[in-house]
Amino acid sequence: MEREQYDLMFAQEERHWWYVGMRRISTALLERHRPRVDRVNGRPLDVLDAGCGSGGMTRYLQRFGRVTGIDLAPEAVGLARTRGLTRLARSSVGSIPFRDGSFDIVTSFDVLYHLNVDDDRGALSEIHRVLRPGGVALIRLPAFDWIRGAHDEVVHTRHRYTREELTRKLESVGFLVERSTYANFLLFPLAPIKRYLELRSDTHEATDLWRPPGPFNRVLADLLSLESLAAMTVGLPWGLSVFAVARRVDPLPSPAVAAPLVAGTAAT
Repeated sequence: MEREQYDLMFAQEERHWWYVGMRRISTALLERHRPRVDRVNGRPLDVLDAGCGSGGMTRYLQRFGRVTGIDLAPEAVGLARTRGLTRLARSSVGSIPFRDGSFDIVTSFDVLYHLNVDDDRGALSEIHRVLRPGGVALIRLPAFDWIRGAHDEVVHTRHRYTREELTRKLESVGFLVERSTYANFLLFPLAPIKRYLELRSDTHEATDLWRPPGPFNRVLADLLSLESLAAMTVGLPWGLSVFAVARRVDPLPSPAVAAPLVAGTAAT
Protein backbone atom coordinates (compact mmCIF):
# COMPACT_ATOMS: atom_id res chain seq x y z
CA MET A 1 0.00 0.00 0.00
CA GLU A 2 0.96 3.65 -0.28
CA ARG A 3 2.35 5.47 2.77
CA GLU A 4 -0.81 7.54 3.17
CA GLN A 5 -2.88 4.36 3.49
CA TYR A 6 -0.73 3.16 6.40
CA ASP A 7 -1.08 6.57 8.03
CA LEU A 8 -4.85 6.42 7.58
CA MET A 9 -4.97 2.88 8.97
CA PHE A 10 -2.92 3.96 11.99
CA ALA A 11 -5.29 6.87 12.66
CA GLN A 12 -8.50 4.83 12.30
CA GLU A 13 -7.74 1.39 13.79
CA GLU A 14 -8.82 2.19 17.34
CA ARG A 15 -12.28 3.70 16.68
CA HIS A 16 -13.42 3.16 13.09
CA TRP A 17 -16.52 0.92 13.10
CA TRP A 18 -15.04 -1.60 10.65
CA TYR A 19 -11.89 -2.14 12.71
CA VAL A 20 -13.86 -2.32 15.97
CA GLY A 21 -16.32 -4.88 14.60
CA MET A 22 -13.71 -7.00 12.85
CA ARG A 23 -11.59 -7.00 16.00
CA ARG A 24 -14.51 -8.38 18.01
CA ILE A 25 -15.26 -11.08 15.43
CA SER A 26 -11.58 -12.06 15.22
CA THR A 27 -11.25 -12.21 19.00
CA ALA A 28 -14.41 -14.32 19.33
CA LEU A 29 -13.17 -16.84 16.75
CA LEU A 30 -9.77 -17.10 18.43
CA GLU A 31 -11.37 -17.56 21.85
CA ARG A 32 -13.44 -20.43 20.49
CA HIS A 33 -10.70 -22.20 18.52
CA ARG A 34 -7.36 -21.36 20.16
CA PRO A 35 -5.23 -24.04 21.84
CA ARG A 36 -7.03 -24.95 25.04
CA VAL A 37 -4.22 -23.80 27.36
CA ASP A 38 -2.84 -20.34 28.06
CA ARG A 39 0.65 -21.66 28.77
CA VAL A 40 2.62 -24.61 27.37
CA ASN A 41 5.37 -26.13 29.53
CA GLY A 42 5.52 -22.97 31.62
CA ARG A 43 5.72 -20.55 28.68
CA PRO A 44 2.98 -18.29 27.28
CA LEU A 45 1.46 -19.12 23.92
CA ASP A 46 3.49 -17.76 21.01
CA VAL A 47 1.44 -15.72 18.53
CA LEU A 48 2.53 -14.45 15.10
CA ASP A 49 0.66 -11.65 13.34
CA ALA A 50 1.73 -12.23 9.74
CA GLY A 51 1.33 -8.92 7.96
CA CYS A 52 0.78 -6.78 11.04
CA GLY A 53 0.40 -3.45 9.24
CA SER A 54 0.52 -0.53 11.68
CA GLY A 55 0.02 -2.87 14.63
CA GLY A 56 -3.53 -2.06 15.72
CA MET A 57 -4.69 -5.68 15.91
CA THR A 58 -1.24 -6.93 16.95
CA ARG A 59 -1.56 -5.05 20.22
CA TYR A 60 -4.93 -6.65 20.97
CA LEU A 61 -3.56 -10.13 20.26
CA GLN A 62 -1.40 -9.81 23.38
CA ARG A 63 -4.36 -11.13 25.38
CA PHE A 64 -3.63 -14.54 23.84
CA GLY A 65 0.10 -14.72 24.56
CA ARG A 66 3.49 -13.40 23.48
CA VAL A 67 3.01 -11.69 20.12
CA THR A 68 5.44 -11.15 17.25
CA GLY A 69 4.50 -9.06 14.23
CA ILE A 70 5.99 -9.13 10.74
CA ASP A 71 5.35 -6.85 7.78
CA LEU A 72 7.22 -6.24 4.57
CA ALA A 73 6.61 -2.48 4.54
CA PRO A 74 9.12 -0.48 6.64
CA GLU A 75 6.57 2.30 7.16
CA ALA A 76 4.13 -0.22 8.68
CA VAL A 77 6.75 -1.61 11.06
CA GLY A 78 7.73 1.94 12.03
CA LEU A 79 4.14 2.84 12.90
CA ALA A 80 3.70 -0.40 14.85
CA ARG A 81 6.73 0.48 16.97
CA THR A 82 5.07 3.74 18.02
CA ARG A 83 2.35 1.63 19.67
CA GLY A 84 4.97 0.22 22.02
CA LEU A 85 5.35 -3.07 20.15
CA THR A 86 8.91 -4.40 20.18
CA ARG A 87 8.72 -7.95 18.81
CA LEU A 88 8.62 -6.83 15.17
CA ALA A 89 10.47 -7.78 12.00
CA ARG A 90 10.42 -6.83 8.33
CA SER A 91 9.47 -9.90 6.34
CA SER A 92 7.16 -11.24 3.67
CA VAL A 93 4.42 -13.72 4.54
CA GLY A 94 5.82 -15.81 1.70
CA SER A 95 9.11 -16.29 3.54
CA ILE A 96 8.55 -16.17 7.29
CA PRO A 97 11.91 -15.89 9.11
CA PHE A 98 11.22 -18.37 11.91
CA ARG A 99 11.91 -22.06 12.47
CA ASP A 100 9.38 -24.80 11.85
CA GLY A 101 6.86 -25.11 14.67
CA SER A 102 7.64 -21.78 16.35
CA PHE A 103 4.10 -20.57 17.06
CA ASP A 104 0.85 -21.72 18.66
CA ILE A 105 -1.32 -19.17 16.83
CA VAL A 106 -0.76 -17.38 13.51
CA THR A 107 -3.07 -14.62 12.32
CA SER A 108 -3.11 -12.95 8.93
CA PHE A 109 -5.63 -10.15 8.45
CA ASP A 110 -6.20 -8.83 4.92
CA VAL A 111 -2.73 -9.64 3.64
CA LEU A 112 -2.83 -12.54 1.16
CA TYR A 113 -5.07 -10.61 -1.24
CA HIS A 114 -2.34 -8.04 -1.95
CA LEU A 115 -0.52 -7.55 -5.26
CA ASN A 116 2.80 -8.20 -3.52
CA VAL A 117 1.66 -11.71 -2.58
CA ASP A 118 1.99 -13.53 -5.89
CA ASP A 119 1.70 -17.02 -4.35
CA ASP A 120 -1.03 -17.17 -1.73
CA ARG A 121 -0.81 -20.96 -1.45
CA GLY A 122 2.91 -20.64 -0.76
CA ALA A 123 2.19 -18.10 1.99
CA LEU A 124 -0.38 -20.45 3.55
CA SER A 125 2.20 -23.22 3.42
CA GLU A 126 4.64 -20.97 5.31
CA ILE A 127 1.99 -20.28 7.96
CA HIS A 128 1.43 -24.04 8.29
CA ARG A 129 5.19 -24.61 8.59
CA VAL A 130 5.75 -22.19 11.47
CA LEU A 131 2.77 -23.48 13.46
CA ARG A 132 3.25 -26.16 16.09
CA PRO A 133 1.14 -29.33 15.74
CA GLY A 134 -2.30 -28.45 17.09
CA GLY A 135 -1.68 -24.76 16.44
CA VAL A 136 -4.34 -22.52 14.91
CA ALA A 137 -4.31 -20.08 11.99
CA LEU A 138 -6.91 -17.32 11.65
CA ILE A 139 -7.10 -15.86 8.14
CA ARG A 140 -9.26 -12.91 7.02
CA LEU A 141 -9.54 -11.67 3.44
CA PRO A 142 -11.83 -9.44 1.34
CA ALA A 143 -14.64 -11.42 -0.29
CA PHE A 144 -16.06 -11.70 -3.83
CA ASP A 145 -14.06 -10.34 -6.73
CA TRP A 146 -17.20 -9.12 -8.48
CA ILE A 147 -17.61 -6.30 -5.91
CA ARG A 148 -14.09 -5.00 -6.44
CA GLY A 149 -14.15 -1.20 -6.15
CA ALA A 150 -12.08 1.97 -5.99
CA HIS A 151 -10.77 1.11 -2.52
CA ASP A 152 -9.30 -2.10 -3.95
CA GLU A 153 -7.32 -0.06 -6.44
CA VAL A 154 -5.98 2.24 -3.73
CA VAL A 155 -4.83 -0.63 -1.48
CA HIS A 156 -3.47 -2.72 -4.40
CA THR A 157 -5.89 -5.63 -4.27
CA ARG A 158 -4.84 -8.58 -6.41
CA HIS A 159 -7.86 -10.79 -5.70
CA ARG A 160 -10.95 -11.09 -3.47
CA TYR A 161 -11.84 -14.58 -2.19
CA THR A 162 -14.80 -16.86 -1.72
CA ARG A 163 -15.20 -19.08 1.32
CA GLU A 164 -14.87 -22.21 -0.80
CA GLU A 165 -11.68 -20.98 -2.45
CA LEU A 166 -10.02 -20.08 0.86
CA THR A 167 -11.04 -23.41 2.41
CA ARG A 168 -9.69 -25.34 -0.58
CA LYS A 169 -6.32 -23.56 -0.48
CA LEU A 170 -5.92 -24.10 3.26
CA GLU A 171 -6.69 -27.80 2.91
CA SER A 172 -4.27 -28.12 -0.01
CA VAL A 173 -1.32 -27.21 2.24
CA GLY A 174 -2.33 -29.59 5.04
CA PHE A 175 -4.68 -27.60 7.28
CA LEU A 176 -7.87 -28.90 8.84
CA VAL A 177 -10.42 -26.08 8.44
CA GLU A 178 -12.56 -25.88 11.58
CA ARG A 179 -14.61 -22.80 10.71
CA SER A 180 -15.14 -20.67 7.62
CA THR A 181 -17.63 -17.85 7.40
CA TYR A 182 -18.33 -14.54 5.74
CA ALA A 183 -18.55 -11.33 7.77
CA ASN A 184 -19.90 -7.82 7.28
CA PHE A 185 -23.09 -9.57 6.29
CA LEU A 186 -25.64 -6.85 7.12
CA LEU A 187 -24.02 -4.17 4.97
CA PHE A 188 -23.29 -6.49 2.06
CA PRO A 189 -26.39 -5.43 0.02
CA LEU A 190 -25.10 -1.86 -0.05
CA ALA A 191 -21.76 -2.80 -1.59
CA PRO A 192 -22.93 -3.27 -5.22
CA ILE A 193 -24.70 0.10 -5.05
CA LYS A 194 -21.57 1.80 -3.73
CA ARG A 195 -19.40 0.17 -6.37
CA TYR A 196 -21.84 1.24 -9.12
CA LEU A 197 -21.77 4.85 -7.92
CA GLU A 198 -17.97 4.72 -7.92
CA LEU A 199 -18.01 3.67 -11.56
CA ARG A 200 -20.20 6.66 -12.37
CA SER A 201 -17.91 9.03 -10.49
CA ASP A 202 -14.85 10.81 -11.84
CA THR A 203 -13.05 10.30 -8.50
CA HIS A 204 -10.64 7.38 -8.56
CA GLU A 205 -8.70 7.97 -5.30
CA ALA A 206 -11.35 6.55 -2.98
CA THR A 207 -11.11 4.84 0.36
CA ASP A 208 -13.53 2.89 2.55
CA LEU A 209 -11.89 4.19 5.73
CA TRP A 210 -13.79 7.45 6.07
CA ARG A 211 -15.19 7.48 9.60
CA PRO A 212 -18.83 8.58 9.99
CA PRO A 213 -19.96 10.84 12.85
CA GLY A 214 -19.65 9.41 16.36
CA PRO A 215 -23.15 8.00 17.03
CA PHE A 216 -23.47 6.49 13.56
CA ASN A 217 -19.95 5.03 13.82
CA ARG A 218 -20.90 3.33 17.12
CA VAL A 219 -24.11 1.91 15.66
CA LEU A 220 -22.23 0.42 12.71
CA ALA A 221 -19.58 -1.02 15.05
CA ASP A 222 -22.28 -2.64 17.21
CA LEU A 223 -24.07 -4.08 14.16
CA LEU A 224 -20.89 -5.62 12.83
CA SER A 225 -19.96 -6.92 16.30
CA LEU A 226 -23.31 -8.74 16.53
CA GLU A 227 -22.10 -11.03 13.75
CA SER A 228 -19.50 -12.61 16.02
CA LEU A 229 -21.99 -15.10 17.51
CA ALA A 230 -23.16 -16.29 14.09
CA ALA A 231 -19.57 -16.42 12.82
CA MET A 232 -18.66 -18.76 15.70
CA THR A 233 -21.65 -21.08 15.22
CA VAL A 234 -23.75 -21.37 12.07
CA GLY A 235 -21.60 -19.12 9.87
CA LEU A 236 -22.82 -16.35 7.58
CA PRO A 237 -23.75 -17.07 3.95
CA TRP A 238 -22.30 -13.89 2.45
CA GLY A 239 -20.42 -10.76 3.42
CA LEU A 240 -17.70 -8.33 2.44
CA SER A 241 -15.00 -10.33 4.23
CA VAL A 242 -14.26 -14.03 4.63
CA PHE A 243 -12.73 -15.71 7.69
CA ALA A 244 -11.24 -19.15 8.11
CA VAL A 245 -9.96 -20.88 11.25
CA ALA A 246 -7.61 -23.74 10.41
CA ARG A 247 -5.60 -26.12 12.58
CA ARG A 248 -2.31 -27.85 11.90
CA VAL A 249 -3.05 -31.53 12.54
CA ASP A 250 -0.06 -33.71 11.74
CA PRO A 251 -1.15 -37.25 10.79
CA LEU A 252 -0.08 -40.16 12.98
CA PRO A 253 2.15 -42.77 11.34
CA SER A 254 0.14 -45.41 9.52
CA PRO A 255 0.03 -48.93 11.04
CA ALA A 256 2.07 -50.22 8.10
CA VAL A 257 4.88 -47.85 9.01
CA ALA A 258 4.57 -48.07 12.78
CA ALA A 259 4.39 -51.90 13.07
CA PRO A 260 8.02 -52.70 12.12
CA LEU A 261 9.23 -50.08 14.62
CA VAL A 262 7.24 -51.69 17.41
CA ALA A 263 8.35 -55.19 16.43
CA GLY A 264 11.96 -54.10 16.21
CA THR A 265 11.82 -52.51 19.65
CA ALA A 266 10.34 -55.64 21.19
CA ALA A 267 13.08 -57.80 19.67
CA THR A 268 15.95 -55.80 21.16
